Amino acid sequence: MPDLADLFPGFASRTVATDAGRIFARVGGSGPPLMLLHGFPETMAMWHAIAPDLAKHFTVVAMDLRGYGWSSVPRSQNGEGYAKRVMADDVIAVMDDLGHAQFALAGHDRGARVGYRLALDHPGRLSKLALLDIEPTMEVWRQIEAGSGDAPHWTTLAEPEPRPEQAFGKDPVAAFGGLLVKWSKAKSLAAFDPRALDHYRATWTEPTRIHAMCEDYRAGATLDRAADEADAAAGKTISCPVHILASSDYLQGPGKDAPLDVWRRGFAPQATGETIESGHFLAEENAAATGQALMRFYSA
Repeated sequence: MPDLADLFPGFASRTVATDAGRIFARVGGSGPPLMLLHGFPETMAMWHAIAPDLAKHFTVVAMDLRGYGWSSVPRSQNGEGYAKRVMADDVIAVMDDLGHAQFALAGHDRGARVGYRLALDHPGRLSKLALLDIEPTMEVWRQIEAGSGDAPHWTTLAEPEPRPEQAFGKDPVAAFGGLLVKWSKAKSLAAFDPRALDHYRATWTEPTRIHAMCEDYRAGATLDRAADEADAAAGKTISCPVHILASSDYLQGPGKDAPLDVWRRGFAPQATGETIESGHFLAEENAAATGQALMRFYSA
């Protein structure tokens, strides 16, 4: 990895040994523990504009998911190493190492999927859960198969190895950067800090991490979906308070159910929620509103 700007000044660096290898995290602030999990195709750097303010009130832990950023890249085939169930175990290992038996969690995109899987598999470990701009994995696949879902990258990245690895590997900066542009409200990179983009690009150009991201989506198509469907059939719900932050310009639109309604019908019947004026990347496109929403939820 190249020499990159420190986007979390004053935060300590921690590396925690897990079954997956090393998980890298930054820790700052004081107060009740709060884990921040990033999404695809980013790293913990996505939280750089929000973490310092949250650290005034909480002990903030931001970690790179396995296969992303500075964390290890475990070997995997058919998504087995990147099921959200095992990625949630990494989160627990990090927080156990830091001495936090119970903690709050905010997750965006893939990190949110890790977060709600952790909540379902380990009741009592989370005090509160904020999910940024996602719907349950099984619901997304149902929409895709019904022809009503607009997520072509889900099927592309989940294709058998090595097709997506080769496709994205030809020009990864253009391919992954193009997704940031496509999913942002402004349809540009203007909302992204150039220093954060440097962090993202450093991982996009690493072949093992391209493979890891594909394995992440292969797990979503199989293992994660199966876990969701089993829990739904069993009537399981998330026991801690859940808050849904939905972007105004990504998941929502004419003919679509509001994300909050989707969660209330299934895993989070008592969920609360609000809409943030932004594209998919809430914490970067509208850091002020996103940070304030998280602060209200975790401080209540």
